[in-house]
Amino acid sequence: MAIIIKSDKEIEIMRKAGKILAEILDILMEIAEPGMSTLELDQVAEKLILERDAVPGFKGYQGFPATLCTAVNEVIVHGIPKKDEILKEGDLLTVDCGVIYQGMYSDSARSIGIGKISKEKEELIETAYRALYAAIDIAKPGVHLGEISKTIGKTITEAGFYVIPDLTGHGVGSNLHEDPIIPNYDDGNRGPILKKGMTLAIEPIFSSGTNQMVTLEDEWTIVTKDRSCAVQAEHTILITQDGSEILTTT
Repeated sequence: MAIIIKSDKEIEIMRKAGKILAEILDILMEIAEPGMSTLELDQVAEKLILERDAVPGFKGYQGFPATLCTAVNEVIVHGIPKKDEILKEGDLLTVDCGVIYQGMYSDSARSIGIGKISKEKEELIETAYRALYAAIDIAKPGVHLGEISKTIGKTITEAGFYVIPDLTGHGVGSNLHEDPIIPNYDDGNRGPILKKGMTLAIEPIFSSGTNQMVTLEDEWTIVTKDRSCAVQAEHTILITQDGSEILTTT
């Protein structure tokens, strides 16, 4: 496993890429409301990225057709924004986005409720962020990557939810997906030791009812097998001298 240590220059560029992405996700979370289509969100996101002299990180990646991955309710990841997919009161929406700035990527996802949502959906969202920040809190030089996975998995399962084992976090930098793979559960491996200069996309992904997933006919959209609700939260982080820094925040 070749985990790339980023140079000071690359880190500064990734900080900018992360801030750009965070600003855009802030705006998208503000404007997402009942009656809006996921395609409208996608169009807003692309416009905002280009205005900031950056490039959508997902559009065209392995053929993906959009700037955002939008996941509503039972969609886990990689949902393609659509004109006829209209947000409605009670939906759980996840927006996943990547930005390329001066050749370096940032990657982040946020989940919110549209209007008033069920208690279960509230608990899914709360658990997603709790798992994400619990993992970030222990990320520092000298820690084995497996501790990150173990922390995420423990938080999710103790809340009564189901990790989707085939969907993981990853390294990120000059490529959207780099080593290491970051499982969201304890797979029995201690994994590599975290070092200063590593940049990671940590992303708990799980559902309320199953750990099984199905890919739809568009060959991108992944849903829960039982159509239970799913959630994702993600930040790009930097391992620093004595801890970690969230890059995808304002």
